[in-house]
Amino acid sequence: MLVELAREDHKILRRLDARVELASPPQELAAATRQAIADATAFDERDANRNFRYDYEAYGEVKRNLSRLIDLRELHLTMELSLELMQQGSHQVEMSDEGLMTDDIAECLRVVFPALQQCSLPAAEILEWCAKMTQSDQVGFICDRDLEDMRKHLQASQRQ
Repeated sequence: MLVELAREDHKILRRLDARVELASPPQELAAATRQAIADATAFDERDANRNFRYDYEAYGEVKRNLSRLIDLRELHLTMELSLELMQQGSHQVEMSDEGLMTDDIAECLRVVFPALQQCSLPAAEILEWCAKMTQSDQVGFICDRDLEDMRKHLQASQRQ
């Protein structure tokens, strides 16, 4: 009943889920993650080039949900959502004065890298994702070293 009431206010549902990990099927988890990405990266265009407020709790939900999707072995969905986060998050960084949310975005994305390095997906598919992530980064520095390290690791493993 509490969850039903909380569904009407996603901020309450987010807080509840942070305390009690609610069981969710992958598609529902993906929808919640998309909403959290939208909430986390939202800003008023009139505040461009300022240090505007942002929803850091939503970034926490994005990180938790990406981890949960990885645990469910939903790597394609995790990669898709990571791309969305990179696109929207880097735009938010670009529009802010100091990019204070850069570390929050990177923290969310850093749960994805180890999972992809240890998974059985084809290296070419992960390399393509790395290229898309780099292209989606509107500021050119969010997790750039992580992405480069992953590329080098995958290319080295392909040569062996």
